[in-house]
Amino acid sequence: MAKQRVGVYPGTFDPITNGHMDIIKRSLGLVDQLVIGVATNPSKNPLFTLEERVNIVTRETAPLVENSGTAIEVVPFDELLMKFAERVGADFIIRGLRAVADFEYEFQMTGMNYQINPDIETVFLMADPKYQTIASRLVKEVAMYGGNIAPFVPQQVGLEVVAKVDGMAK
Repeated sequence: MAKQRVGVYPGTFDPITNGHMDIIKRSLGLVDQLVIGVATNPSKNPLFTLEERVNIVTRETAPLVENSGTAIEVVPFDELLMKFAERVGADFIIRGLRAVADFEYEFQMTGMNYQINPDIETVFLMADPKYQTIASRLVKEVAMYGGNIAPFVPQQVGLEVVAKVDGMAK
């Protein structure tokens, strides 16, 4: 029996965007199991708590499991990415690229990660062109100023972002 290919797709997912969903869907064809690692990263001042983000990502990816047959596990983590990847038995780290600026940062991270564990490969997927400008940070900013975020996030996520932003304004 062939070894199961396990990929880790890490991020803060605050909130999960259509770009994230695109990378997740495309990752499912590359691995037998996808572990979506939801990072704590308090330096990014998350809009949603870690538990909320894990629940949202779990809910949004549940239909993908049914359609693809690939196992998806959503796991919070607060440790070095490579330690997390080792702990979950990952063969690959999956990263999405939107622009040249992403590449420069990811290139440095990949080099560091390789030094830590050369047995775990990093795989880059280019974002679909229609999602290349979407960033969670910008989605939150647009929502805070009352803009329409519907094109950038799954429908239920959009409602939750708006409710959270409205709750902060009161």
